[in-house]
Amino acid sequence: MTRPHFDPSTYDAQLAEKTARLVELLAPFAAPEPEVFASPPEHYRLRAEFRLWREGDQRHYAMFEPGDKHTPILLEDFPVASLRINELMAPLKAAWQASEALSLKLFQVEFLTTLAGDALVTLAYHRPLDDAWQTDAERLAVTLGASIVGRSRGQCRVIGRDYVEEALEVAGRIYRYRQPEGAFTQPNGEVNRRMLAWAFDALGERQDDLLELYCGNGNFTLPLSTRVRRVLATEISKSSVNAALANLADNAIDNVTLVRLSAEELTQALNEVRPFRRLSGIDLKGYEFGTLFVDPPRAGMDPDTCELARRFGRILYISCNPETLAANIAQLQDTHRIARCALFDQFPYTHHMESGVLLERR
Repeated sequence: MTRPHFDPSTYDAQLAEKTARLVELLAPFAAPEPEVFASPPEHYRLRAEFRLWREGDQRHYAMFEPGDKHTPILLEDFPVASLRINELMAPLKAAWQASEALSLKLFQVEFLTTLAGDALVTLAYHRPLDDAWQTDAERLAVTLGASIVGRSRGQCRVIGRDYVEEALEVAGRIYRYRQPEGAFTQPNGEVNRRMLAWAFDALGERQDDLLELYCGNGNFTLPLSTRVRRVLATEISKSSVNAALANLADNAIDNVTLVRLSAEELTQALNEVRPFRRLSGIDLKGYEFGTLFVDPPRAGMDPDTCELARRFGRILYISCNPETLAANIAQLQDTHRIARCALFDQFPYTHHMESGVLLERR
C-alpha cells in the first residue's frame, strides 16, 4: 500500500482541482454544475493495509512510495485512517512484539473498521498457523475488542467474525450491513453515506422496477429498493453475493431478486443471446424497468452493456473513474442527457475521485 501525500492544509485546493477536472470531462455533454461532497480532511479511511518491516528484533508498520519497494516509511500512526484503526495500531504492535507465536513470519496487517465502531484485523503469514498462534490470537481479540483473521497459504483461522457490521442512515432509516473481510467495501464511510443519500434522492419515488448491475454487498441496493416496486440486482463475486443476501435478510427487504451474473452475462440474457441456469424461474420479461443503476469497476461499462443502457429512460451511474464515465456517456449522449451530476471525494490527497450522474432520455 502506498501512502497518500497527506496535508490537511491543502484539502480545499485539491478538492477544487478535482471539481475542475470533472467539469472539464463532462463539459462536452452540457452537464450541469456538479454537486460536490467533501470528505473529512483526516481519519476518513475505514480500511488500511500495511506491510511489516523488520529492523533488528522489531517489526514496524510500513508503507512505500509508488515504484519503491525497498525504502519503507515506518509508521506509528496513520492519520488518513479511521480513529478506530489508529487506536488499534499500538496495542497490536505491542502484542506481536510480546508473542513469538503472533510475530513469527508475520508480513502483513490489514484493518477493516466501520462508522459503527466495529473492527476486524487480518494477520498474514508466511507459515502455517498452529495452536500456539490460536491461543495468543484469541487473547489478542479480547485485548483489542476486535475480530481476528489469520491467513497463510491454504489456511484461514477466524476468531470472532469474518465480517464487520456497519450501520448507515439514509432518509431517516438505518440500514445494517455485513462487510466481509477481503471483499470490496467503500473505504470512506462518511462520503459513502453522502453517496447513498444522493443516489436515493436522484432515483426518486418510482412506480416501476430497477435493474442494478455490479451490486456488491448491497451497499446501494438496500436504500434504493425502498424507492421502487422491485429490484433485479446482479453481482459476480460470490462473497459479495452472500453478504448482499444476508444484508437483505437482516434489513427485512423482500422486493429484491439477486442473481450471481456478470453485467455482460445479464446483457446476453436480456438480449436473448443465451439462457443461464441461474436465471431459471425468473421472468425477465415480467419486469417493468424504468431505471438502470450501475456502479461498475474502473473499466466502466463494456460496449454491449452500454448499448443495453440505451433502453432505459433513466440511468443512475456511480463511477470510480471519470475517464471511463465520460467514455460511456459519449456512447450514450445521442439518446440521453445529463440531468444531475456529483463529485464524491472518496480518496482525498490522490488523483482518484468518485462521481455520479443521472442520465435521462432526450
